[in-house]
Amino acid sequence: MNYLIYINGLGPNYKGDNIYEFIFSDTLDVFGEYWDSKPANGYPLPPDIEYIKKVGTLMNEEIVFDLIQNSDVFSVIDSMDGVISLGWENEDKDFSSIKRMVFQFGESENSVKDKLYERDIVLQFEKEVVYEK
Repeated sequence: MNYLIYINGLGPNYKGDNIYEFIFSDTLDVFGEYWDSKPANGYPLPPDIEYIKKVGTLMNEEIVFDLIQNSDVFSVIDSMDGVISLGWENEDKDFSSIKRMVFQFGESENSVKDKLYERDIVLQFEKEVVYEK
């Protein structure tokens, strides 16, 4: 089973689509550079490559996530401890008719996919994660 260990915000592309990488691992015993930075302030990098088993990319102009990697208060370790989520939908939207998306560290891949699918969003996965040395 794969678990969500990080959401990497890449920013908008030239068309204005927000790009996010949902990074999954088969273990929760993971770490990345600057994950202990408190506050995170944009310093944390994605997890060390040896932990990454799957990466799903989301490109969408309508959905904006607040991410732990950009927190002015918390660190990624706080997400690992369940104090705060890895990412949550920005509250600029009216959530009276839809459920706000929130993603926790260690959440199953299927749970993440289900939350996105409720909004007709599908993560685009690479067929095989290949890393060059």
